Amino acid sequence: MLAGRLHLRTRRFEVEDVPVPEPGPGQVRIKVEAAGVCLSDVHLIDGTLTPVFLPGDTVTLGHEVAGVVDALGPDVSGWEPGRRVLLSAGEQGPGGETLTRGVDYDGGWAEYALATVSTLVPIPDDLPFEQAAIIPDAVSTPWGAITATAAVRPAQAVGVWGAGGLGAHAVQLLRLVGAAPIIVVDPLPAARDRALDLGADVVLDPADERFVERVMAETGTGLAVAFDFAGVTAVREQALLCLGPQGKLVLVGLSGQPVTIADSSRFGFLQQQVLGHYGYGPGHIEELVALTRRHRLDLSRSVSGLVPLADAAKAVEQLERKTGNPIRLVLKP
Repeated sequence: MLAGRLHLRTRRFEVEDVPVPEPGPGQVRIKVEAAGVCLSDVHLIDGTLTPVFLPGDTVTLGHEVAGVVDALGPDVSGWEPGRRVLLSAGEQGPGGETLTRGVDYDGGWAEYALATVSTLVPIPDDLPFEQAAIIPDAVSTPWGAITATAAVRPAQAVGVWGAGGLGAHAVQLLRLVGAAPIIVVDPLPAARDRALDLGADVVLDPADERFVERVMAETGTGLAVAFDFAGVTAVREQALLCLGPQGKLVLVGLSGQPVTIADSSRFGFLQQQVLGHYGYGPGHIEELVALTRRHRLDLSRSVSGLVPLADAAKAVEQLERKTGNPIRLVLKP
C-alpha cells in the first residue's frame, strides 16, 4: 500500500510502498477514506517538531483520519467491517504518556491504518469522510480551548489571532457557545473576509496603528479571552495588551518561544492569566460529532481541497506557503 513516511534523521518525506499492516490484540485495521493535512505535519517535516515517544526513526504521518473498519484483531468484538469511524488523534501509552497518532506511532496518511479500539468514534452516514477526518484536531483543539481551558461564557468578549485551520473553526465554535463580540485578527485580507463569513463580529489587521484602541472601543474594558492560534511571539505581545481585568491569554499555537509579559505590574494588578492548551479532552470528539449530526456545526466550508495521497508532498507545500489560503487540505488514498 502507499503511505506518506517521514524519515526523522534526514527529515525526508516520501510516499512509499509499504506492507499492509495486520491488526493485533485490541486493534482494528481501517481503510482510510480521508486524512487531514495539518500545520503540525509541516512542522514535523521541517524539524520544528520532533516526536518524543516514537520507538524508531520513521513514521507514517497523519493524525486527522476517517475511514471504515476493514479487519478486526484476534480479540476484538463489538465492531464490524464497514463501520464508518473517525480516529481520535491521541491515546494513553503503557506508561501513562500521551501518544499522538502520526507522531509517536504510524498515522493515517496511508491506504490502511491500525487503530486501538478505544480510539474509534462512530460517525453518521451523512457526515462526509473528509469533514469527519478533520474533527480530531482542527475542530476539537479549538473546542477544547474554548470550553475547557478558557471556559468561555455567553456574551464574553473574545479575540482570535489567526484565522487558519484552527482559528476558522474557533470562530464558529465561539458563536455556538455565545461569545460576543468575536474579534478576529489576521494579516491576510482573504482570511479576514473568511472570518466574517464564518461569523466574526469584527476583523482587524494586526498592523493597524490604532489596533488596541479599536479593540477597546468594541469591548469597553478589553477582552475576556484572547486565543493565540498562530504561535507567534508578536501575536502574544499584542494580545496581552488587549486583555481586560481577569482576562486570559490562551496559547494554542505551538512556537517553542518564550512568553514575555512586558508590564508584570499591570498584569498582576488586573489578575490576568496566561494558559497553555494542547489537544482536547475526554468526550470532546463525541460532542462535536453530535453537534454536526444535529446540524449545529457545519464543516462543509472547512475542506479547501482534496489531494490524492500520492501527491501528499504537494499538499504540504501548499499549506506551508498558504497557497489559496486553505482552512484544511485533505488527502484521499
